[in-house]
Amino acid sequence: MTSAPSWLRNRILLALPASNLKKLLSDLEPLPIQRGQVLVDADAALDSVYFPDSGVLSVVSLYENGDTIEMATIGREGSTGFQSFFGVDRSSFRLLVQIPGSATRLDRAAFNRAMKSMPSFRNLMSAYVHALLEQVMVSGACNGAHDVKQRLARWILMMGDRNDGDALAITQTLLAEMLGVQRPTVTNALKDFGREGLITPGRGEVVLLDRAGLRRASCECYQAVRNRTATYLPKTYET
Repeated sequence: MTSAPSWLRNRILLALPASNLKKLLSDLEPLPIQRGQVLVDADAALDSVYFPDSGVLSVVSLYENGDTIEMATIGREGSTGFQSFFGVDRSSFRLLVQIPGSATRLDRAAFNRAMKSMPSFRNLMSAYVHALLEQVMVSGACNGAHDVKQRLARWILMMGDRNDGDALAITQTLLAEMLGVQRPTVTNALKDFGREGLITPGRGEVVLLDRAGLRRASCECYQAVRNRTATYLPKTYET
């Protein structure tokens, strides 16, 4: 049996049978990812697929006036390969590092070979694509149905689920961009959460203090996404 390297923490890759992981190891490249780093820009060639080991990526839609809005987030439960899964050659979105950490890179040719030769890999990617689509649909409904504080609490909880500690390395500017609101709106909401003892807002980070309290402040969409992801990826998603 092949042991996984110590740097590999992505749950899709770790869920592979040992024989499949052994075949992939020579094609896997660990690398650090920095906050604000664009891994793939909109309309760029999809030459690589990334599997986060720590940190969080955002799937960001760009508009002609320069505005951006987050469509989905990807942590160690997932992969940027959702477009390559369908055979797409160029990205429709910007894939941005939201919280720094590390990722495992697999080039497109190796990804395609694994999809063809490893049913377990193909099945895991299929399950993840279903889970990601559920996340996008729930998030879209949430943006229209719930207020900023509920959405912000949901977002902080989702980031906390993918983070190695309680300190999230995230700026208020990026938070505002991800939620599609003005920065003062996010600042005021964070201050409210701070006064309620749920978080400690700081310069360039948010520290989680009371996850149960944040759950109460959030909408039902947070738990809905967790439940649906766990349904599709029971072996890779920690509830």
